[in-house]
Order: sequence, then C-alpha cells, then structure tokens
Amino acid sequence: MLILSLDSTASPASVCLYEDEKVLADFYINTGLTHSQTLMRMTESVLEITGKSVDDIDLFAITNGPGSFTGVRIGVSAIKGMAYAQNKPCIAVSTLESMAYNDLALNGVVCACMDARRNQVYNALFCVKDGCVERLCDDRAISVDELLSELQTIEENVTLFGDGASLVYASVSDSHIRLAPLNIRFQNASSAAIAAERKYQNKDELLSASELNPYYLRLSQAEREFNNKKKEG
Repeated sequence: MLILSLDSTASPASVCLYEDEKVLADFYINTGLTHSQTLMRMTESVLEITGKSVDDIDLFAITNGPGSFTGVRIGVSAIKGMAYAQNKPCIAVSTLESMAYNDLALNGVVCACMDARRNQVYNALFCVKDGCVERLCDDRAISVDELLSELQTIEENVTLFGDGASLVYASVSDSHIRLAPLNIRFQNASSAAIAAERKYQNKDELLSASELNPYYLRLSQAEREFNNKKKEG
C-alpha cells in the first residue's frame, strides 16, 4: 500500500511517501516560507524523484491538528483535493499522536506537547512499549504547571516531544523526565504515515475526502476576539 502523508501543523512542513513499512522519500523543510508556498511543491518533488504519481497513491494521510490554524487548514485542504480527485480514502492523525511514533524503540511514556501560547501546551500522553503505541489521555489544552504536576506522578520514564517540549522541560526537576533528541523531537510526515498504516487496519477510521476536516482544541484568536466583542456589546 502506497501512502502519501503531509504535516503542516507548525512552522516546519514535511511530506512522506511510504510503502509497506518503508519510507520511500521524506522531505522536511523549516525555512519560514508559508506552507501554501512549499507544501504542494514538496509533494510534486517527492512523487517525481520516486517515479510515482498521484494516481498511484492508495491512501492519503494528514496530521489534522491540533496546531497552527492556518497550517492545519492548508494541509487538510491539500489532502482533501488530491483524495477527492482520485476518489481514494484518507486517514486523519492527531498531530500529538503522530509524535508517539517518532521513536518506536522507546519504552516509556511519550509526552507530546505543542506550544499553545499563554503558558499552555496542546498535550497528550502515550505509552510506547515493544513498538506499540497506547493512548493514555485525550488531546487537550493544558497549562504547563498542570502538566508538570501530572508528570511528577508518573513512575515510568517520560520523554518530551514537540515544539512545546523545551518550554515544559525548562521547569523540570525530576530525573525521570527527559527531552527527546532534537532530530526526532518534532512532528513529521513519516511518523504520520506509520500511524496511518496502522489505523488503516481499523476500517472505521477511513474517511472520504468530504469527511476529512481540521481538528482544533480551541477557538482561533480572531474567533475569541469576536466573541469577546459580542459579549461587550
């Protein structure tokens, strides 16, 4: 099965072409350019260099959030467009869950955390053992202090992943909590592809292009400001 996966939920963008437990091509860029400038060009490059075409794709995968509101929308729209044109299925992978697949050799708890501003992180916890991933809690927006208090109660080793990892680690005093190495710390399309391949076995998780949507944990700043103005008015 040939999977095309994308991630554009934060500043970096990545595209992966994955087939039968093998990464055929993995394109990661973090240059500050907008995802609308890079994502489809990266996709075209990955397909061209592997001698594949969109027609060959069996499954389209995307990290559909949480993350940057604009970035999530761009990635989801790109996958929806390609999947709709090919009438092929999609898999949506939580950005936080995708990070639990960054190091499947790990035995312990993965704490995936993305910087949500205002001393908050988007967070979820996962147990990784013998190459298997088990979700321990729902995706959530939580304060750094609350998360640290929770992590202190966990007896297993905890590894922090994501662009909010260093924010949390800055206040860590427990030796069983560590920061993931820089080269595997952040979300990427190849991890999303691995997660999607496993989710594919559960047919209930397959989505049509029309069913695929962004996943947000809270309202955007514009929506919050609009609601505040309505209350004041």
